[in-house]
Amino acid sequence: LAQRTDLDDRQRDYLQKVQYSAESLLVIINDILDFSKIEAGKLSLEETTFKLDNVLKNAINQVSMKAEETNLELVVSRSSNVPNRLKGDPLRLGQVLINLLSNAVKFTNAGEVVLSVDYASGDNDQAVLEFRVRDTGIGLTKEQIDGLFESFSQADASTTRRFGGTGLGLAISKNIVEMMNGEIGAFSTYGEGSTFHFTATFGIAKEDEI
Repeated sequence: LAQRTDLDDRQRDYLQKVQYSAESLLVIINDILDFSKIEAGKLSLEETTFKLDNVLKNAINQVSMKAEETNLELVVSRSSNVPNRLKGDPLRLGQVLINLLSNAVKFTNAGEVVLSVDYASGDNDQAVLEFRVRDTGIGLTKEQIDGLFESFSQADASTTRRFGGTGLGLAISKNIVEMMNGEIGAFSTYGEGSTFHFTATFGIAKEDEI
């Protein structure tokens, strides 16, 4: 609300820093709560009908402002054979996508971040989809990739100091993906960029269900 009022440049800068800090703290709190649920075996998935395009659009919107700061191009690609009407947990799917996209934007200073969705397998009742988030960022070594999906793990000790975060996002994403009967992984060329990919299984909703 304060940012909608008349402000000078210094005041607006201060308020933007406050908002960014609050959002960063909220991410940390949510990560810790989700991790606690995982440890207690209480994290669960809902099943509802949703449109995949809406989830993709929301995920991109969540990171678009940060991408604009470094003039990154955000690209979304959904293969024509990927159904748009699905049954599953759109909020948890969005959580995984936002985590991967946020990391890609965070570690990419120039170029693009591409989110793509392809049809992997399935039948008339369900579909296994493959999601990929590719960036042109700093890249990772094999040793760094090997430990990425472990709790409280980040690429190296300087990552937390420079970029923030808890090191829980990928561990939580891995758990969610596995609950969706999928797998998650990554490959990278150090200094050239990374691609994070995961599969997830969804029911296919009929037109009259959504």
